[in-house]
Amino acid sequence: MSAVGRKVRNTAIDYRQVSEQWNAEHQGQRKPTINDVAELAGVSKKTVSRVINNSPLVNEETRDGIQTVIQTIGYQPDPQARGLAFRRSFLVGMIYDNPNPQYVVNMQLGILDGLRGTAYELVVHPCDRDSDRFIEDAKQFVELQKLHGVILTPSISEDDRITDMLREIGCAYVRVASIALDMEQRMIVTNDRIGSRAAARHLAELGHRRVAFIAGRGSFRSAHERRSGFEEGLAEFGLKLSPDYILQGNYTFESGLEQGAKLLALDPPPTAVFAANDEMAAGVVQALRIAGLDVPESLSVVGFDDFEVATRIWPRLTTVHSPTRDIGRLAAERLLQSESADSEVSGTGQTTPHLVERESTASPAS
Repeated sequence: MSAVGRKVRNTAIDYRQVSEQWNAEHQGQRKPTINDVAELAGVSKKTVSRVINNSPLVNEETRDGIQTVIQTIGYQPDPQARGLAFRRSFLVGMIYDNPNPQYVVNMQLGILDGLRGTAYELVVHPCDRDSDRFIEDAKQFVELQKLHGVILTPSISEDDRITDMLREIGCAYVRVASIALDMEQRMIVTNDRIGSRAAARHLAELGHRRVAFIAGRGSFRSAHERRSGFEEGLAEFGLKLSPDYILQGNYTFESGLEQGAKLLALDPPPTAVFAANDEMAAGVVQALRIAGLDVPESLSVVGFDDFEVATRIWPRLTTVHSPTRDIGRLAAERLLQSESADSEVSGTGQTTPHLVERESTASPAS
């Protein structure tokens, strides 16, 4: 490193002075390069590139200094190289495989909230985790789009094959999951188990003893966390799920409708049911309507997510509110922070669900 560069890194920076000194030393002998700009400004070449491409990930003082150096020594970026950097730097991908369209929409809206005011845009990649081409297709998506980084949602986020691939090709990522699966700067943890405990406590406090559970898709970690949390909450009141009252759903309205009909055929039927998401809970409500029964008089119903469907049916669902849109925003902010040369990842990267009581639950009929 030249004496000029050492001075920049170890003393108060006078960007114009060191740039003018560089001009005097070289006297038009060669064109300045991005490496010259980086050395004079005392930063990395990547940081210079970010300033050239108007990235928001550089603090104002550093940005002003780099721009002063560029102007003083007359550095002109290569337009072709700048175009490549732009395409690499300003697209964020969302990769998902989720049977619930409202989850996907809310997550996208949250990510867009987190990107608002920056130069970044969102591109999405729906996929099939069970496909033989799952990893290959995801890799092709990342490389063809030259993504700055990727946000992985459940259940994609729970698959170590895709995170191994992203690290191998040098693509930043953030995982959204019900528990911590990675380094803190790569995680948004939704703590689904806490919400399910709240659902169990609510039903037990209402006096329900014959309580059923409709599980989510088994390939989702959230399905296991929500069941575990529900069982833990019941245990606080000395209650336990009967195997006859545990049914397998698929996080879809149709599976809730099917399993709701099965619950009504049990002898004796449960007095309350916790469905692992709102779509299935809405299906249970529909099953009771078809059978000519009322909610909550015949069966109290609790869901999970607090999506729009929870307040668009009657009775409105008592449900666990998980702030999906906020989760998407936090994931986007964490992804940009983790790649910033001028800031460290801040915040806990955790969200906490809570119960919202509405008209679909009541004490059991005597």
